[in-house]
Amino acid sequence: MSPVDLHGRALSNLRLSVTDRCNLRCSYCMPELDYAWLAKPLILSFEEIARVVEAFTRLGVDKLRLTGGEPLLRKDLPVLVELLAQNAAIRDLALTTNGLLLRELAAPLRRAGLHRLTVSLDTLDPQRFRALTRRDGLADVIAGLDAAAAAGFAKLKIDSVVLRGTNDDELVPLLEFARARDAELRFIEYMDVGGATNWSMEKVLTRAQMLERIREAYGPITPLEEHSSAPAERFLLSDGTVFGIIASTTQPFCSSCDRSRLTADGMWFTCLYARTGLDLRAPLRAGAGPDELAQILRERWTRRSDRGAEERLALHQREPLAEPGELRSNPHLEMHTRGG
Repeated sequence: MSPVDLHGRALSNLRLSVTDRCNLRCSYCMPELDYAWLAKPLILSFEEIARVVEAFTRLGVDKLRLTGGEPLLRKDLPVLVELLAQNAAIRDLALTTNGLLLRELAAPLRRAGLHRLTVSLDTLDPQRFRALTRRDGLADVIAGLDAAAAAGFAKLKIDSVVLRGTNDDELVPLLEFARARDAELRFIEYMDVGGATNWSMEKVLTRAQMLERIREAYGPITPLEEHSSAPAERFLLSDGTVFGIIASTTQPFCSSCDRSRLTADGMWFTCLYARTGLDLRAPLRAGAGPDELAQILRERWTRRSDRGAEERLALHQREPLAEPGELRSNPHLEMHTRGG
């Protein structure tokens, strides 16, 4: 039985970062010019990852999502997927990617046992893509999505971070793009997490504002009644199109959050906004087995009281979570280190 925290939330969902490196520099995540990277000797091996995941699954975790940074940058990633897919307790093995390398890796990942894919895509305009990411590559992302569909990934998801004054005029084009590929689009409010050093509330297009614009284009929108800990609230258009909104900034879902995050070097964070994490690499490399690791996890989770997004919402004056200097001295605060 899964342990529960001080608010009654069960431990069931792990987001596992396999690398802190990324091949994009998105303005809402990595706006600075220089970054401090995790030392390679500290990065967990595939075998170490499998051991720590085994400990999590012994406590009831059955949903695992591979993240980064950009996870497809991790060498031989399909080998890790195949290793994790052998764990029968994992009923949902997913991955989030920016899609740049997906064209070549979609089929190998599918063969290895990956269940689901989410691709991040914030614009359909090549020039805007470069402005947002400081890289070219929109065509590669689209080719990656097409390759994923051809490889047999059903229920593809596309995540789009919406920034007021940057890409908020693309809600309808992105919805049409996703519908044409039988993918489900999820709009994400711009979040004031670690790494978002340029964040301000003025740049946030809220859930209510997104719905207003979509309603103007499509007519009535029906909320879908679902009982789930998933972060997206889902909606139905009159033509049958389903889309989601993740409104962590203005409407946090802390009360149902069952997620925790493990960095590529083995630091475990029980909240996206947490300042500190728990080092699992040290006991792992000291020889701790799944049972001992599971006990460490249980003791920490049952003391968990995190409600980070709600605490941020309650601030009288809301500013970025961390300044560039603090991020350089503590890279574990970065979103590209701990995963989204």
